[in-house]
Amino acid sequence: MSYRAPVRDIAFALDAVAGIDQVAATGAFPDYDADVASAVLDAAGQFSEEVLAPLNRPGDLAGAKYANGAVTAAPGFANAYQQFAAGGWTSLTASVEAGGQALPKALELAAYETVHAANMAFGLCPMLSLASIEALEQVGNEHQKATYLPKLVSGEWTGAMVLTEPHAGSDLGALTATAVPNGDGTYALTGQKIFITWGDHDATDNIIHLVLARLPDAPAGPKGISLFLTPKFVVNADGSLGERNAFRPVGVEHKLGIHASPTCVMSYEGARAELVGQPNQGLAHMFVMMNAARLAVGVEGVGIAERAYQHALAYALERRQGRSVWTGEKDAPIFDHPDVRRMLSVMKAKVAAARAICLSTGVAADLARHAATEEERKAWKGREDLFTPIAKAWSTDIGCEVASMGVQVHGGMGFIEETGAAQYYRDARIAPIYEGTNGIQAIDLVGRKLSMDGGESAKALIAEMKTTLAQIDRLYTGKPVERFATAIEAVEDATLWLLDAKSDPARAADVLAGADAYLKLMGDVVGGWMLAKGALAARAKLDADEGDAAWLQGKLDLYEVYAANVLGHVSSRLAAVGQGGDLLQRMSVEALAG
Repeated sequence: MSYRAPVRDIAFALDAVAGIDQVAATGAFPDYDADVASAVLDAAGQFSEEVLAPLNRPGDLAGAKYANGAVTAAPGFANAYQQFAAGGWTSLTASVEAGGQALPKALELAAYETVHAANMAFGLCPMLSLASIEALEQVGNEHQKATYLPKLVSGEWTGAMVLTEPHAGSDLGALTATAVPNGDGTYALTGQKIFITWGDHDATDNIIHLVLARLPDAPAGPKGISLFLTPKFVVNADGSLGERNAFRPVGVEHKLGIHASPTCVMSYEGARAELVGQPNQGLAHMFVMMNAARLAVGVEGVGIAERAYQHALAYALERRQGRSVWTGEKDAPIFDHPDVRRMLSVMKAKVAAARAICLSTGVAADLARHAATEEERKAWKGREDLFTPIAKAWSTDIGCEVASMGVQVHGGMGFIEETGAAQYYRDARIAPIYEGTNGIQAIDLVGRKLSMDGGESAKALIAEMKTTLAQIDRLYTGKPVERFATAIEAVEDATLWLLDAKSDPARAADVLAGADAYLKLMGDVVGGWMLAKGALAARAKLDADEGDAAWLQGKLDLYEVYAANVLGHVSSRLAAVGQGGDLLQRMSVEALAG
């Protein structure tokens, strides 16, 4: 089936749930208003539907190709990228000085959901350029900003994030790539890197690699890593492209999914490079880029989940089998079977929750920079930091879960490649691994984000959820309210337990053993909170006789579905948070090997 950008749902989440009006109220984005937001989302949806979505399946079948030391994008991708850049889609949030449009981050995330849904393999390319832009804007020197930023912002060049080595995956402190001074302010970069997304391609004239490497006198471990910029083609003083730099792809990985996204093995052989930021501060500088990418990957999870949901819904409406228990119709659409309707409803609810979490994180990021007072900016920064690992990990898990349910709705036909459902499942599976696995996100949440302000950000979040709980009491009675109350209590208990455990170094294993369950618990409950806020907003519009009544009523019903099917299971998450490290330690090799 063809992809339809859910612009109305995205706009509702951005406005009624995430509260982008708070960003507009800062005055930091003078060119932004509701009309601009509507125009951006409509245009993004149209481009994604008409240009990107038709390339998704052919790109999966053909894939990117490597031959003779170069990578060729899947058929149609280079042309689509040129249209994408010409449309200004790489410049939404960049500074005006660099040629950008200086719009809110939350709006960019909303627009890019449609890109990732239409064609996840394509979306990875500009996503990394956006992260490169953010890093150079924050830590690049004036020469780098003048030379590279305008081309990245315009989309004429693309960016690549270059971290992983064959022996150094998540443990970046083990990397061995080196950068030796040339004596003229540049460096000779040498080493091999793997898993470099869109590290080489033929869609643009130049590719800017941001690479982690070590200086000759660098200390061992993560404190000895620096960040370097090295272009595929050296840029002359007048801005023209010079000689080919001394690095090249030596192959592309053969992957489970996202076949049209070239995942390259790169070899750097004395490549000419520039230091970005301060020596031995590369990890901190790279995290500017990585945190931007983590939130963007969360949106990827939302996008692929939305695409899988739409595909499953269309199939359920077309496929006829069995008798409907509701209408008595023989040979009824399988949409009329309660279990299929349940799956579709849960899929829709989880997509809506993940979307709202990601967009709310984007709003928090905008307000962390632009809120009126230092106190407000600090509070919003705490919310951004708390939400980022949840947005990345929970949303990408939802991407996999919803894509898997999409296969299930199709039944046996879902397991057949020609129906298309399998591709979304295959493509979705990488997202929980990208930019630090979801286990690492959970460790980041409990190890740093939860306690960096003494738990104040988490406690403030819990207080806000309790306020919403009191408000939904007028919308629902019984279980929908009780389950939200129980869920908030579970988050509060888990948060206090972890904060207490973190105060005792001897309980470090207990904290890590509960990290994944805590992140999932937070995602489940925050997702419910988002849908509850959406229900309140929908009720207000219904009371004012505004908008599509059936669609708005769906927002109220969606929360009930979520409360029954997700919030109703929080006790198992809470139990896993407190399982303790001793239990896992007892699970020895002998116990697990059987």
